[in-house]
Amino acid sequence: MMSSVLIFLTSGLFLGWSLGSNDAANVWGTAVGTRMVKFKTAALVCSIFVIAGAVISGSGASHTIGKLGSISALAGAFTVALAAALSVYWMTKAALPVSTSQAIVGAIIGWNLFSGTAVDVPALVKIVGTWVFSPILTAVFAVILYHLVANGFRRIKIHLLRFDSYTRLLLIAAGAFGSYSLGANNIANVMGVFIESTGDVFTDISFGSFAVLTGVQQLFLLGGISIAVGVFTYSKKVMFTVGSDIYKLSPLAAFIVVVSSSIVLFLFASQSLKDLLVAYNLPSFPLVPVSSSQSIVGGVIGVGLARGGRNLNLKVLGRISFGWVATPVIAAVVSFVTLFIVQNVFAQTVF
Repeated sequence: MMSSVLIFLTSGLFLGWSLGSNDAANVWGTAVGTRMVKFKTAALVCSIFVIAGAVISGSGASHTIGKLGSISALAGAFTVALAAALSVYWMTKAALPVSTSQAIVGAIIGWNLFSGTAVDVPALVKIVGTWVFSPILTAVFAVILYHLVANGFRRIKIHLLRFDSYTRLLLIAAGAFGSYSLGANNIANVMGVFIESTGDVFTDISFGSFAVLTGVQQLFLLGGISIAVGVFTYSKKVMFTVGSDIYKLSPLAAFIVVVSSSIVLFLFASQSLKDLLVAYNLPSFPLVPVSSSQSIVGGVIGVGLARGGRNLNLKVLGRISFGWVATPVIAAVVSFVTLFIVQNVFAQTVF
């Protein structure tokens, strides 16, 4: 049973690798693009924290993905994840920072259409709304942080070499926070479709009174590792697309972009923060897997606007926007066609 489940999980691991190649790299794109942080350093820190975020805080956003499409057949979950992974892979080959969130949503809608399952419209609206809201919110944070940091450094005189050293440390710290937030938020894209179909295959592992690693956390651990492999093996090209092609960022501006994006990812992933806000009758953010690509691009645009809007590469932005529109459509079509093949050629139950 376990061996067959692991075979079906390969598409989720492929999707995780694709996310690491594309979305996870975006957290470090600005730091690497400005050459303040070496790629190997970024990949190592990103891998450690993205796995930690997936295992510790990954369950929150997965519920919304489950509402969009409850896929109880393991072959169906395999096919949906494969369709999303192929879509992200093709966009990555084109060096476009495409959204894994959009790819998995498109693939799930393809499954809904194939199986005749009604789409949960409120859940879909909530997810699509974040595609618009998250880059805008990140841009707003970036503008605010840029002015705060700029004013702060005008009043504090720091030697140039020390300033450079501090900036590198800040970029690494921000990247670590962003990687954790990414793992917590986007692991739902990688393994969320498998939660129901794997059932009790993964049993809880107890570490005495210290901790318990649940079945879902084990699933997320596998996904987190696959993301880390993607970061190391194929993310460098996309990092430079985001980090240097859209807008020429200074190291300090790169720090602001990463922090702004990390805050947004964390807001949409933290169950404890949501519970705290609800307890005090305050408005809270929905737990939704948002696009790190869209968020980081929003941060870059925010910094560009804060500096007067000059030198923004509108041509690159146009290519990226096209990728955002095309990804869910492509993923839905690929999902529908692949489900037909898996069901009728390989005689597998997909719903």
